[in-house]
Amino acid sequence: MPKKHVLIIGAGGVAKVVAHKCAQHNHILGDIHIASRNIEKCEAIIESIDRKQSLKVAGTLRAHSVDAMDVQALVALIQATGVSMVLNLGSSFVNQSVLKACIEAGVAYLDTAIHEDPEKVCETPPWYANYEWKLKGACAAKGITAILGAGFDPGVVNAYAALACQEYFDEVESIDILDVNAGSHGKYFATNFDPEINFREFTGRVWTWQNREWTANEMFEVKLTREFPQVGSQTLYLTGHDEIHSLSQNLNVPNVRFWMGFGEHYINVFNVLKNLGLLSEQAVTTAEGQSVVPLKVVKAVLPDPASLAPAYQGKTCIGDWIRGTQNGAPKELFIYNICDHEDNYREVESQAISYTAGVPAVAAALLIAEGSWDVGKMVNVEELPPKPFLEKLASLGLTTFIQDASGERQLF
Repeated sequence: MPKKHVLIIGAGGVAKVVAHKCAQHNHILGDIHIASRNIEKCEAIIESIDRKQSLKVAGTLRAHSVDAMDVQALVALIQATGVSMVLNLGSSFVNQSVLKACIEAGVAYLDTAIHEDPEKVCETPPWYANYEWKLKGACAAKGITAILGAGFDPGVVNAYAALACQEYFDEVESIDILDVNAGSHGKYFATNFDPEINFREFTGRVWTWQNREWTANEMFEVKLTREFPQVGSQTLYLTGHDEIHSLSQNLNVPNVRFWMGFGEHYINVFNVLKNLGLLSEQAVTTAEGQSVVPLKVVKAVLPDPASLAPAYQGKTCIGDWIRGTQNGAPKELFIYNICDHEDNYREVESQAISYTAGVPAVAAALLIAEGSWDVGKMVNVEELPPKPFLEKLASLGLTTFIQDASGERQLF
C-alpha cells in the first residue's frame, strides 16, 4: 500500500491528538506536516510527539506557517509537501477555504466540525446545505474524497446511528445523541474546546429535528436526567449540534436530537456572560475608540483548552440513545463510548474531549489510505460503512459498548 502523506491544519488540542495518532501510524500515513498561523504551536506538538516517542517508524514530521483562510497559500503548501490528504482540525471558520484548496489541489479532505461564518450564529438549517454541500458537485467532478464531520460528535455518533438503522431496528423512531463530560479540570471556569466555537453553539436558537421538521427551542429550555454507564446520573439539555443537520437528511428518522450535559456553575457563568453581552460576535466600540468583538475578548481571558489536560480527572460518556421497533416490537438501546481524561493524557498529553474528537479523524484517514473510505465524492459519516470505522476506532483506543434489554457488553 503506497503511503499517502498527510497535512494537518490546526495546532489546538484536537490537532495534537491527531498528530500523535498519525505518528503512531506513519508506516501507513507517511510524512506528517502540521500547519497553523502560529508555527510555534505546531512545533510544540512535534516536541510532544518526540517526548512520547509516538512515531511508529522514522519519517518526516514538519511544522509550517499558513493562513488557512488563504486558498492559494494552502494549495501551494499542499503541492510543496506532496501530501494526498488534508486533515482539517482548524477553526470551523476555515472549513470552506481548506475544502476549496483540497478540491483545487486534487487531494482528499476531512474535518470534524461544520463550517461557520464568523458573522453569523445559528443559521437556517440544515447547516451543511449552507456551505459544504454546495461543493458536492465539485468533489464528484474531480473524484475528491471529502468526509465531513469525522470526529466523535459529529462522526462516531453518526456511525452509531447508521449501524443501528442497518442492523438493530426495522424502523427507527428517534435518535437522541447524549454527550456527558463527568470530568473536572480544577479551573474556576473553562471550555473544553475553542471558547469562541463553544459559546457560539449555545447563544442562538436550539434547532432539532422533531416530527420530520425543524423545531426551535431556547438554550437550557428542555432538559432530561438519566443514568449513564460508569458516570452515573447526569442532567443534559437539548442543544443544537452539527450531526442533526446531516442525520435528519440522510436517515429516514422522524426525530433527531442532541443533548449535552452542563453543571449549574457553567450555566450560571454562561448566563451572566450572555446577559452582559459578552458573548456577542458583533464588534463594539470602547470609550477609547477601539473596535473589539466581546466574544473574542472572553476567549482571550479564558484558559487555553489544551492547558486543561494535565490536571483533568474523570470520564466522558458519549453515545446514541435509539428507539424504534424490530419484528413489530418496541425496542431501545444505547450505543456509547467511555473515555478517561487521565488515560488520554498519559498516552498523548491531551484530555478526553480532544481525544474523542481527534482519534476518529485518524481512523477515517486510515480507511481512506486503505481504500475502503476513499469514495471519490463528498459524504457525511453515516453514508459510509460503519463497521470498518468502529473496528478501526477500537484498535486506536476508542471502544464501543452497547446497553439494551439484555444488559451491557462491548460491541467493538
